Amino acid sequence: MTTFVDRVVLHLQAGDGGHGCVSVLREKFKPLGGPDGGDGGHGGSITLVVDPQQHTLLDFHFHPHIKASNGGGGAGANRDGANGKGLVLKVPDGTVVQTADGEVLADLVGIGTEYEVARGGRGGRGNRALANTRRKVPGFAELGEPGDRLDVVLELKSVADVGLVGFPSAGKSSLISVLSAAKPKIADYPFTTLVPNLGVVQAGEETFVIADVPGLIPGAATGKGLGMQFLRHIERTSVLVHVLDAATPEIERDPLADLDAIEAELSAYGGLEDRPRMVVLNKIDIPDGRDLAEMVRPDLEARGYRVFEVSAVTREGLKEFNYALAALVAENRAAKPVVEATRIVLRPRAVDDTGFTIEQDADGVFVVRGSQVERWIKQTNFDNDEAIGYLADRLERLGVEDKLGKLGARAGDPVRIGTREFDWQPNAGEFVSGPRGTDSRLEELDTRPSAAQRLAARKSRRVRFEDEVVQMAADGTISSVANSQVPVLVTDEDDTDE
Repeated sequence: MTTFVDRVVLHLQAGDGGHGCVSVLREKFKPLGGPDGGDGGHGGSITLVVDPQQHTLLDFHFHPHIKASNGGGGAGANRDGANGKGLVLKVPDGTVVQTADGEVLADLVGIGTEYEVARGGRGGRGNRALANTRRKVPGFAELGEPGDRLDVVLELKSVADVGLVGFPSAGKSSLISVLSAAKPKIADYPFTTLVPNLGVVQAGEETFVIADVPGLIPGAATGKGLGMQFLRHIERTSVLVHVLDAATPEIERDPLADLDAIEAELSAYGGLEDRPRMVVLNKIDIPDGRDLAEMVRPDLEARGYRVFEVSAVTREGLKEFNYALAALVAENRAAKPVVEATRIVLRPRAVDDTGFTIEQDADGVFVVRGSQVERWIKQTNFDNDEAIGYLADRLERLGVEDKLGKLGARAGDPVRIGTREFDWQPNAGEFVSGPRGTDSRLEELDTRPSAAQRLAARKSRRVRFEDEVVQMAADGTISSVANSQVPVLVTDEDDTDE
């Protein structure tokens, strides 16, 4: 069964905002009650927060699809919809949030760090909130804004001060087990360590975290062995310790060759060139191992490494190595800049920033881009003429129409905002109050007859007051009688709405 997961793909869906309500107060003795439609509730957001009790991404491995609740719709009597419940996902310290294309969205380091990865949609305003001096009783309301829908990749990079690197079975797990309280799996076969292990080490007044990653082999940086998927866990370490096997049973291997092979893989992976190094010659409790360690130590020191000969079994040399490691960690911590509290930076919009851009694509379509105008499109009910007129007024006040005119747009040219494409018609005049849900400025654009017009046409066809009466004989011949004022019934075939 999988117990350690350090990379998952999440399919997130934030909650949609609730629709606003169209309602007019109808109460006895209050003939002019006015609009009382409530606003829709906001959709729930999804937030990631660093929790010290989390050490793996295992929970998300089994439940990758996450959805927040939607906001409730508004109602009459000035009742607003309930806000959707947001979700808080607990992640380990050192989690990196990326898009599916590899773009880093956030690096969550530090207990309590939060990041809103998917924002819930805004609730639509009801007609109570949309009323003004011109539209005293709006016949429309805003739709709820859809919440964010996206896929993100979570990668865990362990946060440790010291990283132990080396070939499989070099003794890294044994070393971390005697330096700290960690209890990794230890056995006499390669690749015993399958997951990173963290241990807390105390040396005098210094306390630091040490990480043991699975063994590296030549080609690990290109995907061989287990090293490629765990090399990321040593990216955050301040100090690298090469654990070399001084008693390897393989004839073709020796500590110097192992060191060169590991350094080649670290160089191929990249980003670790500036980390200070130390070398540990392990397994000197074996006679051949002690002899080999004494033989290669001068060569390692000639390369500039500080070398320690230790035995994880007898614990020989561990005290000196532990205190030297603590001193190097303390020196590295002191060299780092002091972490300051995050400052809130306010970036007001520039004076000449309109909040939108307009470009004409290769097909001749004028494309309007901007978060505000695109949100307006999502919240507009295009089945309601008054809502369309209200949108046109907002775009005109924002300056979209003026800029379209300067770019050479003419009436009837295609314009695209978000996912909606329409033929541009310049706004003509101000809104004139009429029946709810209508806008007189759009009547010339709407050639469809109204229900009242269709009813009047039907009645006029059913009854004719003319100067003749149409009669049909038994043989099917048709004759007429002049100077008659008798109503004549027409057949159903003539009774159409067209």
